[in-house]
Amino acid sequence: MRAFIVRSGLTGLALWIAALIVPGVEFEFGDVTSWWGQVGIVLLVAVVFGLVNGFIKPIVQILSIPLYILTLGLIHIIINALMLEITSWLTHNVFDHGLVVDDFFWSAIFGAIVVSVVGWLTALIARDSVDNL
Repeated sequence: MRAFIVRSGLTGLALWIAALIVPGVEFEFGDVTSWWGQVGIVLLVAVVFGLVNGFIKPIVQILSIPLYILTLGLIHIIINALMLEITSWLTHNVFDHGLVVDDFFWSAIFGAIVVSVVGWLTALIARDSVDNL
């Protein structure tokens, strides 16, 4: 359970950094003004992003094997952007708070690149601590 919380927190950190860096990717907090409430919304978005990556992404990857071969793996960026867009749609339409991605090209693509790079860096840094939990 602790490993899930740590990984969700790191994913939330990656999404938050993407919202800071990429124009067109932002968090919609609505009328939530407390710091803890905003952190809770970021963690909720991270959990939804993890569920989307856990359930939908493998199906999309299997269906797009020919595109992986054709593009030498560059389609992975587009698939990550699609997962970010699906997370945005789910959190914004189901919870009325969450991640907002303005457009697929270029906000979702740059956001997916930032989330991937930050996620990779945090996984390198926190690998031992998550594995020991």
